[in-house]
Formats: sequence, C-alpha cells, structure tokens
Amino acid sequence: MTHAFLDLPPLSAARFASIEDRVARLLDTRQDVVITQGEALLPLEGAIRAAAGPGTTALNVITGPYGQTFGNWLRDCGATVHDLAVPFHTAVTAAQIREAFAQHPEIDFVSLVHAEAATGNTNPVAEIGEAVREQGALFYLDAVASVGAEPVLPDAWGVDLCVIGAQKAMGGPAGVSAVSVSERAWARMAANPRAPRRSYLSLLDWKERWIDGGRKALLHAPAQLEMLALEACLERIETAGLETVMARHRSAALATRAGAAALGGGLEPYVYEERDAAPVATTLRVPSGVVASEVVARALATDPALPLAAGGGALAKEMIRVNHYGPDATADAVRASLAALGAALAELGLNVDPNGARRTVEDAWRR
Repeated sequence: MTHAFLDLPPLSAARFASIEDRVARLLDTRQDVVITQGEALLPLEGAIRAAAGPGTTALNVITGPYGQTFGNWLRDCGATVHDLAVPFHTAVTAAQIREAFAQHPEIDFVSLVHAEAATGNTNPVAEIGEAVREQGALFYLDAVASVGAEPVLPDAWGVDLCVIGAQKAMGGPAGVSAVSVSERAWARMAANPRAPRRSYLSLLDWKERWIDGGRKALLHAPAQLEMLALEACLERIETAGLETVMARHRSAALATRAGAAALGGGLEPYVYEERDAAPVATTLRVPSGVVASEVVARALATDPALPLAAGGGALAKEMIRVNHYGPDATADAVRASLAALGAALAELGLNVDPNGARRTVEDAWRR
C-alpha cells in the first residue's frame, strides 16, 4: 500500500527552524522558541523540571485542574510551593498575587494558566506580569488554550517560559507544541543540577545541541506530519490575520453566554463575570437536580460532532463545556450546540426557548 504521506522527503533542519520562526512571530517574541515533539504536557512538565528545584520557592496559581498538576510537579522537583487557589468560576487578580508576595517575599517562581478551557476562565496575565516583574520572580505560563483565542505576548508581559499548543484555538495538531524561553529562564535551567539532561524532557538539550549550534542539526527525527500540520495551521492564521481569528473566538464566547441565557432551562454561565470568561470555550452550569453529563449525552446523541462536553471529574455533574475553538469558533457551531442542549433539557421537562436563543446568538454575533 502507498500513500502520499508515506513518501515525503525528510523534514530539513532549515524548514523546522522556519516553523519555529513563525511561532515566534505569532507570539511577537524575540525569545528563543523551541518546538517540542509531543503534546503540550511535554514542554509544560519539561519547563518546570528544568527551572525548579529544592532551592525554588514557587507561587502556584490554581484556577483549574492544570494549576493543580503544576503544583504537583513543582513539589516533585523539591520546590517549596505556596498555592494560591481561587474558585473556578472566577479569575485570579494581580492584587492577590501581590498579597502572596507580601506574605512570602522569598517567592522566585510563579506558575499560572492563562486560560483554563476545562473551567472556562481566563486570567489577566498582563497585570499579573507587572506584579511578577516587581518581585523579580521567574514567570511560567501555560498558554495552550489561550493562544489564537486571545493575545499571548511573552515579551510584553514579562513571561519567561510560555508554553503553547496548536490543538485548540489555533485549530492545528495536538502532536507538537512549543515553548518560548527567556535568557533568564535558560540561566536558571543551566544553574539547576536537577534539570533533565539527555532526556526527552530536556529543554537544555535543545538549547545546547540545536539553538547554540545555529539550528543546523536536529536532535532526532521530527514528527514530520505534525510539523507540516503546524506549518499549515500557522499559514492559515497568518492568511486570515491573528486579530480576525481572535475576534471569531470572542464572538463565539459572547454569543454562547448570551444564547444560553436566552435559552433558559436553568442554564447559567459557569464563570460569573464576562471579563473572567475565556474566549476559547464557554462553560455552563446546569440547574439543581439536573446532571450535566446526562444533558450532554442527550445532545450528542443528535449530533456527535457538536463541540460539547461535560466537565471533568466532579464537575461532570454540574458543568457543560461548549468548546467553540478552532474550526468550531463559528455562529453555526454555537447555534447548533445550544439547539441540541435546548432539546435535551426539554426532554427532561424543562422550559426552554430555542428560537429566542437562536435570535440572541445571531444578534450577539453581529456585535
């Protein structure tokens, strides 16, 4: 058997480097960018294990499940960790960050998720970045869900380690990811005797063997199809314009919030304030006595392709996620999702107004 994808010439180091340069332009950064050959958990974990160790005192912000994971990794590294947890229906503030610094002035590392697709909130990174710079701490940011849906600006915000993935708002592949690394972060890694070396988790290997070598020879055979998919994804964003792509996600979020309120049936935005709601995905709270996962299952029975999911873990009982990102950041996807949710709620005996929801979505999309 033959297939066009089986007969590709090897991906050259020059082409690999050119894709990294396009990621750097997407982030408007002059920092080094490394494209890692795996899903975003690879650089997320690799960056923490490279930069943190027994001498690290970390402020770990928890606004969703990934913040909890980062705290676990930091503790595994031997770091002293101070968790700052806020309710998942809200966002952390720069004032809360400064208060944590006042209580623990020894903090030298801050880990934060920009947007939590799992809970539907987003954090004000620009303001938080100012507070982190005042402290002089190293700033680690998970921008996997936010990139493409809202601005991600490592240089302007003072982010030292910024991890992105292409599988959400960028509408690209899940099998490759990237991290931008500041000079301060490279220095922290180099001084950390526990930083992974000769390891798939090692960012320092990429620094020394790839970047310092002028990006002439790759460390190993790249994930060729995923790299080509990432290249195509970046080209599509460049052609449409990043502002256009982000505007489409903002419109989808606004239309979903407004449409859900008009639909009724007891649905409410899970994230209370619009300013705290992530453009990448909207989470909805079901009324008391209704199980979110059951509503989603009924909705998906009508169309399994709808971008709907129940919340993870315990949130499966109360939260519905409308994942209007990438190719689903459209008015049609929002209308179809709310129509299916309305039909599912009606089957459960709740009063809904699907026509009102449809009109509201159309009005909100034009705003």
